[in-house]
Amino acid sequence: MSSATHELKFVPASEFRERSATAVGDAHLRQSFRAAMDFLIARRAAQFPDLAALEQQRRLAEQIRQYTLARLPDLLEQLERKLTANGVQVHWAETPAQANAIIIEIARRHSTRLVVKGKSMVSEEVEVNHALAAAGIEALESDMGEYIVQLDGEKPSHIIMPAIHKTKQQIARLFAAKVPGARYTESVDELIGIGRAVLREKFRAAEVGLSGVNFAVAETGTLCLVENEGNGRMCTTVPDVHIAITGIEKVVEKLAHVPPLFGLLTRSATGQAITTYFNLISGPRKAGEKDGPRELHLVLVDNGRTQAYRDEQMRATLQCIRCGACMNHCPVYTRIGGHAYGTTYPGPIGGIISPHLLGLAGTHALPTASTLCGACGEVCPVRIPIPDLLVRLRNEAQHDARPGQPPLLGQGAAKSRLADAVWQGWAALHARPALYRAYAWLATRFRALTPPRQSGWTLSRTPLKPAPRSLHELLAARTKR
Repeated sequence: MSSATHELKFVPASEFRERSATAVGDAHLRQSFRAAMDFLIARRAAQFPDLAALEQQRRLAEQIRQYTLARLPDLLEQLERKLTANGVQVHWAETPAQANAIIIEIARRHSTRLVVKGKSMVSEEVEVNHALAAAGIEALESDMGEYIVQLDGEKPSHIIMPAIHKTKQQIARLFAAKVPGARYTESVDELIGIGRAVLREKFRAAEVGLSGVNFAVAETGTLCLVENEGNGRMCTTVPDVHIAITGIEKVVEKLAHVPPLFGLLTRSATGQAITTYFNLISGPRKAGEKDGPRELHLVLVDNGRTQAYRDEQMRATLQCIRCGACMNHCPVYTRIGGHAYGTTYPGPIGGIISPHLLGLAGTHALPTASTLCGACGEVCPVRIPIPDLLVRLRNEAQHDARPGQPPLLGQGAAKSRLADAVWQGWAALHARPALYRAYAWLATRFRALTPPRQSGWTLSRTPLKPAPRSLHELLAARTKR
């Protein structure tokens, strides 16, 4: 399959309910996720003992992201100019197919058979691994969690901790079965050592390294990369060619805007005061330098982001810095895990991002995977009003676009003629007193005929059943006494 015809392998909305029900029935999965999320929640809370100071930091981060997005087109042009002046080749991709075609073309130009990858959610989003494999090029994940799920033929279940759903016993069995020469061991240190030994050889052999970008600074033409394992630094310095890929929203205007976002990112994501490595990449290897890539590329990906950008309310979606805190605190994600969603971005943030990337036709069930408890909005370091956006997308999935409003991709995908007819009948019933009284009399007298199964309502609730007498009748009887 060529990159031009590559189809994204996400799970359709029609399968989401089935997959989530299966996940809820998996007691081991629920216990593992509950324990992991409780640990991360506690770690984050320990990093923010002063709630007043935290709110100040969140407001500052929100203002930085909103300021950036307000000037996004200009800042992207400035970023391109600065990067080009620094010797970086900038590419623009509107769709996943275009992004993959650019990466494949660069790899083929250098006759590479191996691309070693650092952690990148955008590369997961466009499924570059599948596209490279179809072009006869191996793509190897070097982040340990990503390496584990790739080895097992899975996708990440969390945007920060890709293999959080796996136990050390499962990883031990996987390595023993899939890694040549590896013996079964449940020692975490030994398992990490096995993975490192494989990856070290791949770093040496790869001609091309691919990474993500956490922040792209327009004023200096600098790509910022946050990581803990050092694999990102290996991907960006050892191979002769480095390809960075990111969404267009990751730009910030000034280097001074990065520290406030960085400080909240690490503490919100894993409860760390700071990560092990913070890489600042401003260009390829210069004359006299002993390391670094000889060629550096940046692929800027749209993939539905401009749809969110053009809508004043939905634009807040692009404030996201991919910390995963909303997922860690979400009662739904905690019980079903990331794979049930079937998309690159699970949890609350996935519920508001995926409809723009993939369209509402395939993702309209995701905004409904929320209790609207508000926890996601309360912990978001950049104050994205996630519950409000989830409600908005639920409405857009049920209705056609309003006059003068550009439709979202897949607008009205969940619209049902039967539901429309039911609500029209309901409205007519309650607008006519005589008709309503007749309905109430019939409903109370024939309450025994109420069906015991009432669609989704009775999946977790008792059936709705009319009272023996209506409120009007009870009041009338009291008045006569």
